[in-house]
Amino acid sequence: MKKLTHDEIASNRSTLENLHQVKKLPVSVILDNIRSNYNVGSIFRTSDGAMIEKLYLCGYTPHPPKKEILKTALGSTDSVYWEYVKDPKEVVIKLKENGVRICALELTNKSKNYYEVLQNDLPLCLIVGNEITGVSQELIDLCDYSIEIPQYGIKQSLNVAVAYGIAIYELRKIFDSIH
Repeated sequence: MKKLTHDEIASNRSTLENLHQVKKLPVSVILDNIRSNYNVGSIFRTSDGAMIEKLYLCGYTPHPPKKEILKTALGSTDSVYWEYVKDPKEVVIKLKENGVRICALELTNKSKNYYEVLQNDLPLCLIVGNEITGVSQELIDLCDYSIEIPQYGIKQSLNVAVAYGIAIYELRKIFDSIH
């Protein structure tokens, strides 16, 4: 076993020039009222790794070109399609009209485990909420379902960027199993 060099890794990756040709994960993501620039930057980088469709930054979620986001995102703000939309309900309504299922990454009385999402749930929009208060009830009311990551310790949740990473890569795994 030999660790790959940066050039060896880069030779197997997409470029900004051919990004439009890459088959994307049919998942859009809404970040609603995320507080931390660093969480947003981390989510950008993970979104690039999973090659999501689009990232919507909503409410008071910070957005590029804030230096803390750019530092953590490491260039992925250029490779991930993103848009700032003040009201996330606008995005949800537009996506629903286009047949996209809406899913909150949130603990609810009816949430299912993140690994129970089905192939026919795609395309979908994953809503990720505030670090303290989570996804608002107003947005949950617009969702088709919610998913959760089981917690086995004393804390009730994971860091938002970590939870997003777990969920989005599970969705990527489901997508890759059919393509």
